[in-house]
Amino acid sequence: MTLPDPTWTRPAEAPIAPADALRRIVYLLDRRLAPGRKAQAFQRAADLVAGLPDGELEQLVNAGRVEDLPGIGTSTGQVIVEAMRGEVPSYVANLEADAELPLSAGGRAYRAALKGDCHAHSTWSDGGASIEAMAMTARALGHEYLVLTDHSPRLTVAHGLDRHRLTQQLAVIGKLNVELAPFRILTGMEVDILEDGALDMDDDLLERLDVVVGSVHSKLRMDGDSMTKRMVLAIANPHVDILGHCTGRQVSLEQRSRPDTPAPSAAETDPKRPPSDFDPEIVFAACAQFDTAVEINCRPERQDPPDELLDLALDWGCKIAIDTDAHATGQLDWQRYGCDKAARHSIDVDTVVNAWDADTLLAWTSAHA
Repeated sequence: MTLPDPTWTRPAEAPIAPADALRRIVYLLDRRLAPGRKAQAFQRAADLVAGLPDGELEQLVNAGRVEDLPGIGTSTGQVIVEAMRGEVPSYVANLEADAELPLSAGGRAYRAALKGDCHAHSTWSDGGASIEAMAMTARALGHEYLVLTDHSPRLTVAHGLDRHRLTQQLAVIGKLNVELAPFRILTGMEVDILEDGALDMDDDLLERLDVVVGSVHSKLRMDGDSMTKRMVLAIANPHVDILGHCTGRQVSLEQRSRPDTPAPSAAETDPKRPPSDFDPEIVFAACAQFDTAVEINCRPERQDPPDELLDLALDWGCKIAIDTDAHATGQLDWQRYGCDKAARHSIDVDTVVNAWDADTLLAWTSAHA
């Protein structure tokens, strides 16, 4: 399959409405993994401005009283004033220049081939944006679909979905798909792999989902034999389509190398959270046998799997999913990191499951059940 050569353009440097400028800042802050409280302040300001009666914001700006609005401070106020003057707010311009993500020539080809993202979260669990906002951002990035994979109930710290809430979410997604067509939100879940290898959701509900990502989130330091057995049992489960962030590691953002450079960063040899101990030969052999894709997790603090393990998965002939694990709209752009990694490893794009169209993807996941 020949990879297309896309044309990448920066957002037009043209005047934008104050609410849109504030939302753009939220997107860029999320993309650069800035502290959540900062993005939330701009999001609250955007919501406030968008809800004002016609003409009120202009009156406040003309009177120099924009900071009289609740929650509007110096930074948000300056953005509003500059946008009302028809200028590109300096805060936006600076972030646009500073938050640009690298993408190699090889990575561009993989990014252009991707038709969706198979791992993303919303405010229904621990995400920072609504299902609709995540879907509309994915569509704006050129995707044909987004798989929504909020957490399962065992992960209470992430407000995981129990049976009742997952059923409610499926109904919401059904309505949104009517509104957003032909773009599609595919149903899914990042289901916890429990200590005994079982899955943290009832089989009848997992059967209703389009895509299931199985991930280990607890007891990451269990002994290698037990972790290997735990992972293999989950991989062998017909409901699991993708093995998420297989090592569970976290790397230091301060030390990590640029994602478009092949040399391992200092963080990979001195990680913030070390990888779990398991036998990768057995795990990836199981992925190959049961046709479970191995995820390239694009989160900059994960970079999972490490290069040597990705090579091993490819040696076993495993399928690959290049997923953002996004918890906010700006993070959906992180696929660039995984695409550069795919380019470095010369992955056959035909084996990347989210380079397939939605119908082909669903035919593959249905074959697992």
